[in-house]
Amino acid sequence: MNQSLKDKFALVTGASSGIGKAVALHLAELGASVTISARRDEKLADLVKTIQSVGGQAQAVKSDAGNTGQIDDLFAKCLSWGRRLDAVVVNAGRGLAGGVLNSDENAWEEIYRLNVLGAAHLMRISAQHMVEQKGGDIVVLGSVSGHNISPYSGFYGSSKWAITAAAESLRREVCSHGVRVSTIMPGVVQSEFQEVAGYNFENFSKSAQRFGKCLEPADVARAIGFIITQPAHVHINELVIRPTGEDYP
Repeated sequence: MNQSLKDKFALVTGASSGIGKAVALHLAELGASVTISARRDEKLADLVKTIQSVGGQAQAVKSDAGNTGQIDDLFAKCLSWGRRLDAVVVNAGRGLAGGVLNSDENAWEEIYRLNVLGAAHLMRISAQHMVEQKGGDIVVLGSVSGHNISPYSGFYGSSKWAITAAAESLRREVCSHGVRVSTIMPGVVQSEFQEVAGYNFENFSKSAQRFGKCLEPADVARAIGFIITQPAHVHINELVIRPTGEDYP
């Protein structure tokens, strides 16, 4: 087994399913001790058992990634476990079908609270810690919908555009301290994300059929593992990953 992250400590938010779950599993396979966080206790407990069953180390902390007070508590629990954090994967977020004209305006504030404000707060406190320890990786989940805005997910895409800009700003602030800030922008990933976001056959699946096989969460997890395991002087600060057949966005 590749143990390139042995003796490292990592935090993954939104880890109860989808990309977050796959990332937590992969980082544990690479030898990291992983704190997993989300709002669903039972899902987290099951994931800890899965990681431990293959010899990995994990702890679960229930937390709302859009609540700054809970984010602070989560971070403190990470440090009380390992006294340092070598990698933070800012994954928690949600989608929203439609653009400015036809998305649910009642969901706008929640989208930005979770995808932008909560994510930026975690990035900030992670960077402060990593500057002090003179190294670390912060990986932020963006989206191709933020890289190339599309009308069927335009408002969600605007939140991912915003957090991508914040990540690049942070990278410039901390890179001289040995801290790497990376944004990964996946295309269509098959998970429960689509249903929660309000996508259906007519507003999403019908047009996505032409892409062929979509990405799986494990595909994104491997890309994140690749970013984190680079030598300290190598920084992959932006990465777009799409299904081979996805022409747009």
